[in-house]
Amino acid sequence: MSIIHYNPDITACFTGHRTYDGGRNDELRTAICRLYSMGYRYFLCGMAMGFDLEAAEMVISLRNRLPLAEVIAIVPFQGMEERFPAEQRAKYARVIAEADEVITLATQYAPGVYTQRNNFMVKNSSAVITYFTGEKGGTAYTIHQAVKHLCYIQNIYNDPQLQFTF
Repeated sequence: MSIIHYNPDITACFTGHRTYDGGRNDELRTAICRLYSMGYRYFLCGMAMGFDLEAAEMVISLRNRLPLAEVIAIVPFQGMEERFPAEQRAKYARVIAEADEVITLATQYAPGVYTQRNNFMVKNSSAVITYFTGEKGGTAYTIHQAVKHLCYIQNIYNDPQLQFTF
C-alpha cells in the first residue's frame, strides 16, 4: 500500500485520552483556529475514542469558518471501530463519512498497529493538539515522540504543573 505523506509545515495531529468528555471544547476550538491562522490545513486524526474523534468532529464543524481545513482519518486497522461502544461507533462513522481522506494502515489488528499510527501522525506533522493528563499510555508515547520530533505541542488539559519531561 502506498501511503501519502503530508507536508509537516501545514499538518497537525491530535492525540488524547479516551476518557475525554468534551469539557475543554472551547480550548480545542481555539487551538484548531489558531493553527489554521498559522497556515495549518491538514488535521490528522488517529480515530480513537474520546479526544481523537471529538477533535475531528470539531474541525468538521468549523469548515464554514476554516474552508481549507481537511480531516485526514488515520485508521490503525480495518474494523477498529467494532471494539467501540455504540455511541462511539456512531461518532467514528460520522467522522469517516466526513473525512477528506481515510488512510488505513493495516487490514487487521496486530501488535504495534497503534504505535505505527502514532509514529505516522508525528512524522507527518509539525504541531500536535492534545488532551494529555500525564497518564502513561498511547498519548504519552505520542507526546514523547512529538517532543523528540520538535513539534509544537498545545495541551488543552491546561495543568500548569504538568511538564513534558520524559
